[in-house]
Amino acid sequence: MSSVADVVCCANCGVAEVDEIKLEDCDGCDLVKYCSDNCKEEHREQHIGECRKRAQQLHDNDLFTQPDISYLGECPLCFLTMPLDPQKSAFHSCCSKSICDGCNYADIKSNGGKSCPFCREPTATDEEDIEKKIMIRVKAKDPAAIREMGTTRYYEGDYDAAVEYFTKAAELGDPEAHYWLGYMYGKGDGLEKDMEKKVYHWEKAAIGGHPEARHSLARIDERYGNFERAVEHFIIAANIGFEMSMKALWAHYSLGNITKDDLEATLRTHKAAIDEMKSKERDAADAFLRQYAASR
Repeated sequence: MSSVADVVCCANCGVAEVDEIKLEDCDGCDLVKYCSDNCKEEHREQHIGECRKRAQQLHDNDLFTQPDISYLGECPLCFLTMPLDPQKSAFHSCCSKSICDGCNYADIKSNGGKSCPFCREPTATDEEDIEKKIMIRVKAKDPAAIREMGTTRYYEGDYDAAVEYFTKAAELGDPEAHYWLGYMYGKGDGLEKDMEKKVYHWEKAAIGGHPEARHSLARIDERYGNFERAVEHFIIAANIGFEMSMKALWAHYSLGNITKDDLEATLRTHKAAIDEMKSKERDAADAFLRQYAASR
């Protein structure tokens, strides 16, 4: 740990911070300060081991902090937690808002779905119109719109354009865009396969509350025998309602990698997260969609 001298003095030459001399933190950790790049370089060999250890601690502190909610947040209309299943919400091109099926269904019943339930813009009726509306939001640097264009280009097979859009959205902090970039680095779609970059982007997504990215990180840790880290990832994802992670924890319980108390506590939090995604309107929408699918 750093001493008082480390905090107020250059770790290399010992000069104190005064009005004429400003110290800067080490680039990799928060343990020491330097008065110049020269001192930083001279002290590197002595400090590098402690620096890497502390940097890993800081990284893990960020990585394993439990988010309050998934990256999807709340529905902007009913303010309930958005469902994790992408089939239970819809993206609206006019305003780049994702609306839960409960609110979409209620809007269809009230006005026939002729306008966006959030911004009340007329509903786009064809792919060209939809893309034009999304591009308006792209030009306004809306990360959701930029990421949506990325997914469109990906499914069209235009991986170069997809990477460009996902990169821009990720730079604006979009967790889903980070997830896609990690996926593409893993698959080699438009990018050279790179395990390190895949993990980097999935960690960024996981920190932002992306449960599937966190679940994927857990699976990677499992493959390398890092069961403690894997279980920690699964717990965080399960706590925001990710069903696959909850099932994985039952398997780890049978292997002795998680205690009964921790499993039961996670199960309670998992159930509470699931309950926060439920409503009568969403149940009605599910029933309607099931009936519609069965009639086709």
